[in-house]
Amino acid sequence: MALTNKIGVIVDSFNLGVREGLLKAKEVGAEGVQIYAVSGEMDPTLLSASARRELKSYIESLGLEISALCGDLGGHGFQDKTENAVKIEQSKRILDLALDLGTRIVTTHIGVVPDDTQGEIYHTLLTACDQLSSYASSIDAYFAIETGPETAAHLKQFLDQLSTNGLSVNFDPANMVMVTGDDPVQGVRLLKDYIVHTHVKDGVRLVEVDPREVYGSLGYQKMSHERIAELGSGLLFEEVPLGEGRVDFDQYFQALQDIGYKGYLTIEREVGNQPEVDIRKAVEFIKKYRMH
Repeated sequence: MALTNKIGVIVDSFNLGVREGLLKAKEVGAEGVQIYAVSGEMDPTLLSASARRELKSYIESLGLEISALCGDLGGHGFQDKTENAVKIEQSKRILDLALDLGTRIVTTHIGVVPDDTQGEIYHTLLTACDQLSSYASSIDAYFAIETGPETAAHLKQFLDQLSTNGLSVNFDPANMVMVTGDDPVQGVRLLKDYIVHTHVKDGVRLVEVDPREVYGSLGYQKMSHERIAELGSGLLFEEVPLGEGRVDFDQYFQALQDIGYKGYLTIEREVGNQPEVDIRKAVEFIKKYRMH
């Protein structure tokens, strides 16, 4: 297997700010970058047309391109119908920014897709996502849901109900391994028609856990202090450097090749106090698959 996918890095993983993070991404050997675009210097409401052009040309001057923007608005995603009008509008503006910067993909968390497909939260989520999907489709772009809070089969069932394919998938194998215990390789095959972006991350699941305890969910009982302490101390799951967790990257990368995925493999590192060291190792880890 010889991978041909480009390697990306989430700029924010370096914890250095956008400009410094871009330089560092170039330095560690990335070809593209994903950037959070919700608040701070990347807030779409703060970036004028000229500022967008300047940032795009700066990124190009480094020989980089944007693999995707991250538009995760937090909270319970789009489960709360009282917040959705504002959040949908915000999401659309992030997607507009993405197009201005040269990418057609915004990754996001929509909130845990409930098991109860007849309930109000499920219906609220579906309605909001259909609006997002229609907008994305109308401008030939994608909102990509990050995998993790539910199984691939359940997510596919949800996506299959939408009227357009503007809502797609940002496939994160580690989230599946750490939270639902789902098999990422099987997940790739199930979601093959939806995957437009991927994260490269590894992890281990230490105990079984209700995904709602990890990601939160509207109306779900608040966690006990003991449970919060468990979550914070890595007793439930742990993100680890590539190759040290339960993601079978030989099989995972092969599955991506088998479905004809041509997009980015974007490195995400959310823990640890040496992100640059870990990200450099991750770039080298992926590059080994290019030589086979």
